[in-house]
Amino acid sequence: MDAVVEGLEPQAATAEDAARDATDAVDAGPGVTPLLAGNRLSLDLYPRGCHRLLHLCAQQPHQLLEVEFLQLSGHEDPQLLEATLAQVPGSLLRLRSLVLKGGQRRDAGGASLRGSLTTLPAGLSGLACLAHLDLSFNNLETLPACVPQMRSLGALLLSHNRLSELPEALGALPALTFLSVTHNRLQTLPTALGALTTLQRLDLSENLLDTLPPEIGGLSSLAELNLASNRLQSLPASLAGLRSLQLLVLHSNLLVSVPAGLDRLPLLTRLDLRDNQLRDVPPELLDAPFVRLQGNPLGEAPPDPCSPPGTPVVREMPRLFLTSDLDSFPVTSQGCSVTLACGVRLQFPAGATATPVTIHYRLWLPEPRLVPLGPHDSLLSGVLELQPHGVAFQQEVGLWLLFVPPRARRCREVVVRTLSDDSWSDLETQLEEEAPKRLWAHCQVPHFSWFLVVSRPVSDTCLVPPEGTLLCSSGHPGVKVTFPPGATEEPLHVCMQVVRMASRELRALLGEPEGAVSPLLGLSQSGDPSFLRPVTVQLPLPPGVTGLSLDRSRLHLLYWAPPAATWDDITAQVALELTHLYARFQVTHFSWYWLWYTTKTCVGGLARKAWERLRLHRVNLIALQRRRDPEQVLLQCLPRNKVDATLRRLLERYRGPEASDTVEMFEGEKFFAAFERGIDVDADRPDCVEGRVCFVFYSHLKNVKEVYVTTTLDRQAQAVRGQVGQWSRVPQDVWTAARALNPTSSHPKVSFYRGAVPEEVPEEAEAARQRKGADALWMATLPIKLPRLRGSEGPGQRLGASLSLAPLNLGDAETGFLTQSNLLSVAGRLGPDWPAVALHLGLPYRELQRIRHEFRDDLDGQIRHMLFSWAERQAGQPGAVGLLVQALERSDRQDVAEEVRAVLELGRRKYQDGIRRTSLAPGDLGPSGPSASQSLEPAQA
Repeated sequence: MDAVVEGLEPQAATAEDAARDATDAVDAGPGVTPLLAGNRLSLDLYPRGCHRLLHLCAQQPHQLLEVEFLQLSGHEDPQLLEATLAQVPGSLLRLRSLVLKGGQRRDAGGASLRGSLTTLPAGLSGLACLAHLDLSFNNLETLPACVPQMRSLGALLLSHNRLSELPEALGALPALTFLSVTHNRLQTLPTALGALTTLQRLDLSENLLDTLPPEIGGLSSLAELNLASNRLQSLPASLAGLRSLQLLVLHSNLLVSVPAGLDRLPLLTRLDLRDNQLRDVPPELLDAPFVRLQGNPLGEAPPDPCSPPGTPVVREMPRLFLTSDLDSFPVTSQGCSVTLACGVRLQFPAGATATPVTIHYRLWLPEPRLVPLGPHDSLLSGVLELQPHGVAFQQEVGLWLLFVPPRARRCREVVVRTLSDDSWSDLETQLEEEAPKRLWAHCQVPHFSWFLVVSRPVSDTCLVPPEGTLLCSSGHPGVKVTFPPGATEEPLHVCMQVVRMASRELRALLGEPEGAVSPLLGLSQSGDPSFLRPVTVQLPLPPGVTGLSLDRSRLHLLYWAPPAATWDDITAQVALELTHLYARFQVTHFSWYWLWYTTKTCVGGLARKAWERLRLHRVNLIALQRRRDPEQVLLQCLPRNKVDATLRRLLERYRGPEASDTVEMFEGEKFFAAFERGIDVDADRPDCVEGRVCFVFYSHLKNVKEVYVTTTLDRQAQAVRGQVGQWSRVPQDVWTAARALNPTSSHPKVSFYRGAVPEEVPEEAEAARQRKGADALWMATLPIKLPRLRGSEGPGQRLGASLSLAPLNLGDAETGFLTQSNLLSVAGRLGPDWPAVALHLGLPYRELQRIRHEFRDDLDGQIRHMLFSWAERQAGQPGAVGLLVQALERSDRQDVAEEVRAVLELGRRKYQDGIRRTSLAPGDLGPSGPSASQSLEPAQA
């Protein structure tokens, strides 16, 4: 969930007002002096940030010369951005940190978008004081020529760009201590890299490196080296000479050997060699406690290299491991094996293409137009798109799709479904089990378009020739179809599916113990809709019924009429032939057929309800709130059997309660969540319209939304009590006590519903309990608990979005506080550097791995959970703020550390001003006494 955070918030509203005044002054035009907040100028989250900076430069205010930290968005117009940066060297002479990141905007699927930056003006090399440069999440294909000329540069961040190489001139940066070039396309490294003798941290993970230059052993000060997720097959022996190395990460490569001597590095505390091709390692590494070797074929025999004389040498197929930010890869006549970060593998055999071709891919969130599901199908994966569409290969391409295992497997099968010639078809699919809960669907792809994994009832097919044939069900003995000679002039493909209905559900539906139904039979065909001669269909009689004892007046043959989607009783229209166990009848075209044995006379309506019962998924709805920010609401729709386990996992981070009553939904059904009037939802969401969030339910995929809600109501006057939960399931004594404390209290509510969007949400949640059947509009209404706003000083004061979060203050009055809002802003700026900060804060590596796993699809969630869980443990302890600043500095995030210091300095000044206002002597600066306690309030606000 995206919550907009506009920089670090100082302790009180004063700094917020100053920033707002600065913005208003810029917009006001010439002649108005802008108010800059200290030595920072953060314009990355403001619209038209470049225009604002150009305006400031034109005014030449004295305060602009004091700016040391500048942040601009990489999403500005490229020409405007270049023109703006050209003004920086002459206007910001003391600039120490320049941040030009993209990634603030997201696409419809929620992925971060790159900025437009492709180069830098040459004049930036004149920034003599610049020590920190962040160009992450942009479109740089080559390193700008001005960067190697910045002699004072200490930290250079180039992650998430399109760099394929680094220049040799990079070795001329004498002060560089931190270099991050993750998620790029680097294939080689410059030999001059070894000249960076001051470099302490080097992160080259998620690239395409296959070799390392021996000169890398010259990095004498290097403490951390990350080379994960590359293509390295070997390492230079010079790595054993990095005497300062503490952390060496090499997981997810193709290493077949490691150099001797790594175990003798005196400071090495972690060597990560997981998921490589190591069959043997030196014994000293095998027993070392700091070495990780999982995922290697240790001890396995290598493949037999011996070949008969004259056998042609076959070159090994190239292997590609693509990172999450790459959306294309090349394929040549040599072929290749490709592993995509989204859970997809592709194998192009040698000779599949005669000319090089570039393949583009994307994993789409499931949408109804891209998910063609039958009445009894279930979706098991996202939708993979491969381009160019319709590309023809000389040999079929192997495709492996990772999918969620279906709950029920009896009489069902898993297939890959694809779009071809404007129609969807199923490919012959094989399942490969990598782990109990990790399954791959493997098929041979004849073309490129859209692909998804579907669970369906077992499908038996045959080709019907003009001479006739017999089609039998593989999973249900007794179900067969006989095609006589002359039934068709041209060969036709016929498909059969059989679905069973549990007797327990049927009896509950019919209300009679002797009622029974046969298996549900679905038949379809290609070509003409009708046969030339009648086709004989055989169905087993319902359980407990035989042809010798049944009452024919109770036996009904039902036919599903597609246009009207109704079940028609056609017993009187066909000649029903009965044997001891089977019923036979003849038809001329196919659809769904069902035998019912019941005393009811109107069977069509019962069959429709039973048909829907077979397709329904029983789920629960949940509305939970983050404990640290109750205005962040998690909405989730999940199967009933997963409710308890999900709540146990979430309640550590979310406040909430019981799930709603059981709701039944169809696969692929749309439903909505709406908040009552007075509550607003972030309008930037692609699935949000006027405060109403749209869901599409798929039984095996995540049905999760996170929204940020705000309200203009004075929640101090209208206190909200109670927990989040199904209204009808709040304990009566809790509700009675809450009403007694405040009879006028009201609960903001989130309501889930089907159908058209209502104009307003009903005030009472009783509508959720009065629903009848699955077709009811309202499914559930769940109260939520919003925090109180900061108290108003008068009835005319505007109540804004400046809510007071739950108190979590680090520090003290004399040294300055960090509030929860400050920590939230720090979390929003850490980005991919958060693991280094966490390690310097003292968090164990196992805790980092757990956080990564719990929030594997949410980088912001990883950062917030790490920082706030640490802050909660440190609350009330002396030295916590200093520990945070030290961790930021040791992680080469000097820019954030300086901003934290600025917040602390502001808090100290306000505290001392409060002391002076109360006329206390300088020697009485302790926090004791009523006056001192009163002066703390502004600093902690």
